[in-house]
Amino acid sequence: MGEIVLQAKNISKHFPGVLANDHINFDLRKGEIHTLLGENGAGKTTLMNILDGIYYPDEGEIYLNGKKVDIRSPFEATKNGIGMIHQHFMLVDTLTVLENVVLGLESQGFYLDKKNISEKIAEISKNYNLDINPYAKIWQLSVGEQQRVEIIKTLFRGVKILIMDEPTAVLTPQEADSLFKILRRMIKEDKSIIFISHKLDEVMKISDRITVLRKGKLVGTVDKKEINQKELAKMMVGREVLFRLDRNPIRRKGEVLKIEDLETHNDKGIKILKGVNFSIHGGEIFGLAGVSGNGQKELAEVIVGLRRAIAGKVYIKGEEVTNLCPKAITKEGTNYIPPDRLKVGLVPNLSTVENAILRRYDREPISRGIFLNYEEAAKYTRELIKQFNIMVPRENVPVKFLSGGNLQKLILAREIREEPALLIAVHPSRGLDVGATEFIRKKLLEERDQGVAILLISEDLEELLMISDRIGVIYEGEIVGMVDIDSANINEIGLMMAGVHKNPLLKGEENVKV
Repeated sequence: MGEIVLQAKNISKHFPGVLANDHINFDLRKGEIHTLLGENGAGKTTLMNILDGIYYPDEGEIYLNGKKVDIRSPFEATKNGIGMIHQHFMLVDTLTVLENVVLGLESQGFYLDKKNISEKIAEISKNYNLDINPYAKIWQLSVGEQQRVEIIKTLFRGVKILIMDEPTAVLTPQEADSLFKILRRMIKEDKSIIFISHKLDEVMKISDRITVLRKGKLVGTVDKKEINQKELAKMMVGREVLFRLDRNPIRRKGEVLKIEDLETHNDKGIKILKGVNFSIHGGEIFGLAGVSGNGQKELAEVIVGLRRAIAGKVYIKGEEVTNLCPKAITKEGTNYIPPDRLKVGLVPNLSTVENAILRRYDREPISRGIFLNYEEAAKYTRELIKQFNIMVPRENVPVKFLSGGNLQKLILAREIREEPALLIAVHPSRGLDVGATEFIRKKLLEERDQGVAILLISEDLEELLMISDRIGVIYEGEIVGMVDIDSANINEIGLMMAGVHKNPLLKGEENVKV
């Protein structure tokens, strides 16, 4: 590692009722991967958004190569050699790779020299083993390939400092390994990387130094060689964290969910589910693994009534519920933790109380005819807040101001409190810190032990292997394999997720014993 290329000195940033960054100091050296860790709401994203020009600090200064700079937009950040790849990619699906790469570049003008641009993209792809067709449309690419396009965009713009926010959240293990090789290649060329992640195993694998934030304050910066995962977790949350959860022996009950030859279209009108079959019993967690975009989101939406099936049937406790409205399916005992907390799971501008009662606003004692008993609603919400350890500034604050972990806890609390027969949890711990992740997984295991049937849809294989009883793998809308947790192999599952290997012999469920 070389000299310091970037310094953030005494950075502070306030939002209404929140001090997101409290006089934080951070530095980055040439040729290093510097990881930023912290709980949800610790201030990591705020600090990175300041470096990328999305926010402007209330206090503090930023230095590049020893020179003070004033960065007021992402465009200015790019001109200063700083680029950020967000967890949700900033790509236009209908444009080609080439068009996305040059989109917004001032130097391109009205005329695109596609041949010259294509040659430059090909050169970057070859140097970093990115292997992308410049003329492919973004929607035609896998999630891993789309991430490569984001990397090409930054390299095309001459970025020397790359910020990556949760870059492996949607990748298979093989794709993550490929990404790490690309990052190491960049480091060899004296580029510098700020790496944000909640996966401590990969942090220990890829980092040179690690900076930990907690509640907007700097806890410390450590060399990777001088610390272990348990010590890092304690720095993050201020207590010991369990990395392995005790799971009670499975006690399967009757069949709760049955899916027969299910098919549906995605938002583009293309068939995304192709004859899906499986069932889940009470008292078990059925984990569904797959790379994003292979039909798992649409599967969950069909089950809960948010998307119509074009063929096949859905049964809950023996009753067919195919294409019923969401409220009717909820009455059958199905509850849902969606992948998008703010767009689907919650109403951002409504308060904590109003979001907490969305499942029971029309029932006594919260409902009094056509009127709402706000005292009872607030009392009920306080019970959820206490039971699920939800951190809120005050009851009437809009939920959009809560951290990701507290948003997820609020949804989990609301759905579990209804005592469901079937709980569908889609990416329940995505983007959460180790403390919130531990809490969510414990709650799912508790529900399983209470006899709830749980469909756990996740791209985090570690999570699936930790708490699932069986794991099915979905690829291009089909269940290509199914394994019992005792015989599950992470490499085999990863290959099935990538469509390289199928296990059709386990496609049936004759091995399920009740």
